[in-house]
Amino acid sequence: MADLLFYLFAAITLISALAMVLLPNAVNGAMCMIVSFLGTAALFVLLDAYFLAILQVLVYAGAVMVLFLFIIMLLNVDEEAPRAKPAKLSIFAALSGFTILSVLVVSLFNNPSALPEPPVIEVAENPLGPSAANGIPFTTSAKSFGYSLFTKYMLPFQVTGFLLLAAMVGVIVVSKRMTETTVKTEQSD
Repeated sequence: MADLLFYLFAAITLISALAMVLLPNAVNGAMCMIVSFLGTAALFVLLDAYFLAILQVLVYAGAVMVLFLFIIMLLNVDEEAPRAKPAKLSIFAALSGFTILSVLVVSLFNNPSALPEPPVIEVAENPLGPSAANGIPFTTSAKSFGYSLFTKYMLPFQVTGFLLLAAMVGVIVVSKRMTETTVKTEQSD
């Protein structure tokens, strides 16, 4: 049953991702991207990574896609924008990409041992139990993620927060300059 669900959700994810790239309408493409994110979240659920599945739905399918949809709607993207005919270089790139993909798939099915297998690494015996590594017990719970985030990965977490803060300040400064320049330009006219 799990295999059937995996194939179903993987197919939903791949088809919606392909539709997102190929659809000419930006709003329909964004909706297909939401379906792709939800399919990925379902795959996380099949892996028993419930926390990641919830984050996938809340952060990506929720917040990021709402932001994308607002931007698309604010830019007033024309639904019937004229599409240019594909250039010869684009057609050549598409054909060569499809050829390379076909050769890789055929060679994989002809020689399934061509894919490298990852080595099996033995886990050292830990006094906290067999499921603990480096003193941090590993589970799929939010407590385990939070504990490792604020102990082992504290420095990268703080650097990421600082970079996001610097990006927000930069956006505010740039948008304030643009607003002041626009106001001065309109006043001079």
